[in-house]
Amino acid sequence: MRFLLAAWVTACAMAQAPAPDLLSRVAKEAELLAQKIPAAVCQETLEQRTHRMLGAGPAANDAKPSDLRLTRTIVSEYTVAPLQDSPSHELVEFRQVVSVDGRTVQSVEKARHALSLGLLSASDTARKRMLEDFAKHGLVDVATDYALILLAFTNPGQKSLKILPAGEDRVGPDDAVVFAWVQSAPGGGELSFDGNRSARLPLTGKLWARKSDGLPLRVSVWAVQKIAGHSIRDEATVDYVSSAHGFVAPVSVLHQHVVDGQLRTENLYRYDTFKIFGSDTQIQYSKPAAQPPRPSK
Repeated sequence: MRFLLAAWVTACAMAQAPAPDLLSRVAKEAELLAQKIPAAVCQETLEQRTHRMLGAGPAANDAKPSDLRLTRTIVSEYTVAPLQDSPSHELVEFRQVVSVDGRTVQSVEKARHALSLGLLSASDTARKRMLEDFAKHGLVDVATDYALILLAFTNPGQKSLKILPAGEDRVGPDDAVVFAWVQSAPGGGELSFDGNRSARLPLTGKLWARKSDGLPLRVSVWAVQKIAGHSIRDEATVDYVSSAHGFVAPVSVLHQHVVDGQLRTENLYRYDTFKIFGSDTQIQYSKPAAQPPRPSK
């Protein structure tokens, strides 16, 4: 099983940031996210699609994106917490599976209770145990923590990035200013596990900030590595919306795992409305709203 942990841990290195007013708003929203999301919980739905042909040889190399088929739909209780046994106490994702392909694994109440117990220590051991439970339902190329990529754009985080203007675009109804960014300091990046092998990969991407006020709307990110002579590229696009609780929250993540230029796995995560994580029985989930369209690249 291959895990991809998009850990947004950065070290400080000075880099001049363009459009300071817009990026200042982005930093403010990133810091609000860091402050408020640990007190929130939501339901996460993952749809994973994989190629019909996963073996080696010419047939696998000729596979097209249209060959992707839905293999799993997993609904989980989802929250974020700082790792207590990490020196930097970085924020990471925790989840408990509720259903797989429409089949109930445990009740929402039981999942939320298990999530609460896991967060009492919020240790790396508890996190790995939850990840293993998440992955055992037939998932491949498991990717996690992408929804937190906005945390790379706090004020300290921006000092470890090189950020340059990259034109304008639209995200839904909003005009947006686009920035290209790349990590410029060692010690951060995406943590990739392939069996017993681990590597921290430098990250590159784009940021879409609303032109009128700098509200972050979208972040894309990609990283490339070589494994056994193959080029492995993981890329993701994360869309954010303003929540009712005063912070910008993730609404969707589209992750794609590409091997030698061929799309092999696609993970689409959708997030229901975030609710404040009070007592176990006080949080009730309403019927899921209509889902947003897949983010465009």
